[in-house]
Amino acid sequence: MPEITLDRMIATLTVNGRDHPLLLEPRRTLLDALRHDLAMTGTKKVCDMGTCGACTVLVDGRAMYACLLLAVDCDGREVRTIEGLAQGPDLDPVQRAFVEVDAFQCGFCTAGQIMSLRGLLDAHPHADEAQVERAVTGNLCRCGAYANIVKAGLRAVALQADEREGANDGRAAD
Repeated sequence: MPEITLDRMIATLTVNGRDHPLLLEPRRTLLDALRHDLAMTGTKKVCDMGTCGACTVLVDGRAMYACLLLAVDCDGREVRTIEGLAQGPDLDPVQRAFVEVDAFQCGFCTAGQIMSLRGLLDAHPHADEAQVERAVTGNLCRCGAYANIVKAGLRAVALQADEREGANDGRAAD
């Protein structure tokens, strides 16, 4: 439970594996805390009403709109943003898939789309086309790149499977 002061609350946001103690107004959204307090601008603020999905992050592994969550309600929960996907120069399979199949245009929805698909693939590594389509249903793409976004989701399934197979081959050789 966050500690309460007069008009602010102390909450520790665990974002991309790092703890960030913050003094927050109780009404501050997770989106605003990420962007303004933590300078993590990869999560986009577009509609600020939960209708576009551009602010999608993973909270305890589930895709959620950061504009609809209060930051203090995320105290003690694991938040993962687009900044937390790549491991150094190595892109996450979903990010690589977006590049490979050209699944983005203007870029405003891209982070939210990627995070929605990352959440799906974490829960269902062998997702099919229907599951991929369902995962990005809540994300609006104003450019209409939906066909390539779905292709990217399916490509990410294959890339992730290839990585697992390569990891298994490496262990078998030891």
